[in-house]
Amino acid sequence: MSSDLGFILITTVTAFLSYSTNALLHSGSVSHGVSPRDYYLTTDEHWFNQTLDHYSPHDHRKFRQRYYEYLDNFRAPDGPVFMIICGEGPCSGIAKDYMSILAKKFEAGVVSLEHRYYGKSNPFNSLATENLRYLSSKQALFDLAAFRQHYQESLNVKLNRSSGSSDNPWFFFGVSYPGALSAWFRLKFPHLTCGSLASSAVVHAVYDFSAFDQQIGESAGQDCKAALQETNKLLEIGLKVNGKAVKALFNATELHVDADFLYLTADAAVMAFQYGNSDKLCVPLVKAKKNGSDLVETYSKYVRDHCMKVWGLHVRPYNRKHLRNTVVTAVSTYRIWWFQVCTELAYFQVAPANNSVRSQQINTEYHLDLCKSLFGKGTYPEVDATNLYYGGDKIAATKIIFTNGSQDPWRHASRQTSSPELPSYIMDCHNCGHGTDLRGCPQSPMVIEGKSNNCSSSDAVNKVRQQMVEHIDLWLSECRGSTRSSN
Repeated sequence: MSSDLGFILITTVTAFLSYSTNALLHSGSVSHGVSPRDYYLTTDEHWFNQTLDHYSPHDHRKFRQRYYEYLDNFRAPDGPVFMIICGEGPCSGIAKDYMSILAKKFEAGVVSLEHRYYGKSNPFNSLATENLRYLSSKQALFDLAAFRQHYQESLNVKLNRSSGSSDNPWFFFGVSYPGALSAWFRLKFPHLTCGSLASSAVVHAVYDFSAFDQQIGESAGQDCKAALQETNKLLEIGLKVNGKAVKALFNATELHVDADFLYLTADAAVMAFQYGNSDKLCVPLVKAKKNGSDLVETYSKYVRDHCMKVWGLHVRPYNRKHLRNTVVTAVSTYRIWWFQVCTELAYFQVAPANNSVRSQQINTEYHLDLCKSLFGKGTYPEVDATNLYYGGDKIAATKIIFTNGSQDPWRHASRQTSSPELPSYIMDCHNCGHGTDLRGCPQSPMVIEGKSNNCSSSDAVNKVRQQMVEHIDLWLSECRGSTRSSN
C-alpha cells in the first residue's frame, strides 16, 4: 500500500505483496537482473471451489479460487503449515522473501490463497457494482477458514491419516491489508491458527487519515518536506496556467481531473518513504531547491525514472474513466480495491489542515465524490461498523505479532502499543518502511530472502525478526501441547 488505500499499483510479480500509495497495494517491481523464477518459491497454480456467500443459508453458488503450495521444507507428518494471505492484487506465486527463511527454519509447508475478486479468483465476468456485494473482509476471512479446513483434510489424505487425526499447527502471515486479515483471522477463528503475524497491518479503519501525510512530512525531514511543499505549490499554479504541459511532464495527460493528477503526484512521493527509497527523491529535490533549479522538472524526472520505470507506478489507476470500467481485465485490481475502500475501510489520505505535503484538493469531499462516481450515489465507507466489528487498534485477541517500520505512514492505522499477548514492534531505521520485517530494505524493488543488510540499521530489523521467531516458536509449541493433551 502506498499512499492511499484507493489507488492501487498492480503487483505483477508478487505473491502477497501489493502496492499502491492511494491504495494498499505494494510494489510489484523486481531487482534488475533477477528473473521471476528467482523471485518465487513456486508459481504452480492450484484451485479450490469456494462458497460465494458465506452468510446465506440459501445461496450455494461457488467460484474457483486460486492458491499455491510449497512443501519442499515440510516435515511430514506433523510439521507446521504457514498460510500467507494474499490481498489487494493478483497473487502470482509464493515469494522468496523472508518467509522462505522462516519456512526452512520451522520445517513448514507454505500455502497462499488469492483474495476473492482479485487476479484469477473473480466470481463474475463483470465488475458492476451489484456484482461486488460479496466483496468484503468478512467474506474473505470465511474464505480463509473454509480453505484452511479443506487443505488440512487434503493433507490428511496425502499423509494417510484418518479424518479424526489432530490438525497440523497453522500460523497465518500477512502484510498491509493482508496483515489486517491475518490479525482479524486470529480474532474471529482462534481455533484455526496458533497465531498470526500482522506486518504493517492496517487493523484500524480510518475515515480522515491525515496522520498519513503528517508521517510523510516527518519521514522526509525539514529540507525535503519544504522542497516537496514548494513543488506542490508550483504544480498547482502550473495546472492553472498550462495544465496539459504540466501533466505531460509526468506522462499523465489522460488525467482530466486536476485533483486526480495531484493524487498521482502525492502517491509518487509516498512511494519513496513507504518502500525505503527516500534518498531517490529527497537528494535531487533538495539539491534542486538549493541551486534554484526547476523543482517541477526535477520531481517529474524522479516520477518517470523511479516510480514509473522501476517501481511500477501507472497513470491509469488514477483515471476515472478506467476505474468505472466494469469489464474484468488484468488491471481490474484498482476498481476492486476502491470498492473495499469506499464501502468498509476508507483510509482516505486527506491533506492535514496545516503544513500539508499534499494538495488541499485531496480532501474528504474528493474521496466521497470519487466513490460516488465509481459505484453510485449513496456509496459510503462504514468505518465505524468495521472498527466495531474488529476492534480497530484495540483488537481484543491473543497471539498476534504486530510489526511496523518507523518510516511507514501506514503504521498509524496499525496497532503500535505492545502487550504480552499482542506484542508490537517498531523497526526504527532510515529506510524501514512497509513490511520491512518480511521484505528487507528497500521494500521495493524485491530483495531476495528479505535480506536486512541494506537497512540503515540492520540490527533493528534483525532484533525484531528474532522476537518474531521466538513468538512463533512458543505459540507453535503451545499449540502442539494443547493438541496432545486433548487426545
